[in-house]
Amino acid sequence: MKRKWMAVWMALTLLALGGCGQAAEPGSEPESLPESAEVSLSSEPSGDLSEPEPEPEKAYTPILSLDEYPAVDGSTANLPLMALVMERAAGASPEVAESAAYASRTADAWRNLSNGWADLLLVYEAPENVQQELAGGPALEVTAIGRDALVFIVNEQNPIQSLTQDQLRDIYTGAVSNWSELGGEDAEIVPFQRNPESGSSTLFDKLLIGDRDLTLLDPPEEFRPATMGGLVESLAEYNNSGNAIGYSVYYYISEMYAEPGLKLMAVDGVEPSFDSIQSEEYPFCNAFYAAIRADEPEDSPARQLYNWLLSSDGRQTVLDAGYVPAGGPAAE
Repeated sequence: MKRKWMAVWMALTLLALGGCGQAAEPGSEPESLPESAEVSLSSEPSGDLSEPEPEPEKAYTPILSLDEYPAVDGSTANLPLMALVMERAAGASPEVAESAAYASRTADAWRNLSNGWADLLLVYEAPENVQQELAGGPALEVTAIGRDALVFIVNEQNPIQSLTQDQLRDIYTGAVSNWSELGGEDAEIVPFQRNPESGSSTLFDKLLIGDRDLTLLDPPEEFRPATMGGLVESLAEYNNSGNAIGYSVYYYISEMYAEPGLKLMAVDGVEPSFDSIQSEEYPFCNAFYAAIRADEPEDSPARQLYNWLLSSDGRQTVLDAGYVPAGGPAAE
């Protein structure tokens, strides 16, 4: 059953960790699902008594106990998946699973797996500098389990419905600075960005900028929020909110953190949606992953959970949490 997460994510105090890169982002804290997270489940079809009863949800047999459960880390946008995996693979109650779900965010999650602070990741792609940083560390085993997309967010007052990829590059290089140049109103464009080590910034660099020799705008700190939630709030609260644009990942905006008054911009005429990401018609799609250290023994909890994530039960769990599963059409 599809889950919609509409809570404001509460920050947890990060334990002082040894080794490099333990803080998720400079001056920021790790993210976790709060115990008070408001969860809205899509309602079952209603109708008269002549309609057949819906099939009961499948019962999942736990493969691990809570005591055996490995240390799972990852990206903020994968927090709901972490919780549902713990429910099904370890028999945790929803309340326990939601409170235990923890993300030190993309860059530091990869570092934590390499240095042993985490045993398994549910995570978006590592920034290039982190990939280079970890190249000399232990070998990692990584498999795509789902698909998401880089999306661009504007205020619903903005009359423009779609931008081309070149127009988005022009915005973030400063080649265009007024919405009127793109068919909109006479208003300055205010482009928000994310920290370079964030998962959404990694997708921005890979999918929009690529290997092009482009000089991006260097925004002031107030236009570079530390968290995805901070970016969404900044866009919604900006004084001239119709002017602003920012980016995130589709799942976070559609399933986890929605702010009234914002909309997603179509790219090359294609709106981001579950279906357009599944078909990859939307141009900025990218995988997210399960990852463990390659030397994990076959009987270790981390290896057992990793194998479960790659099974049909794991794939169905990705789908039931509201993500697009990797590897073709979604399961029925």
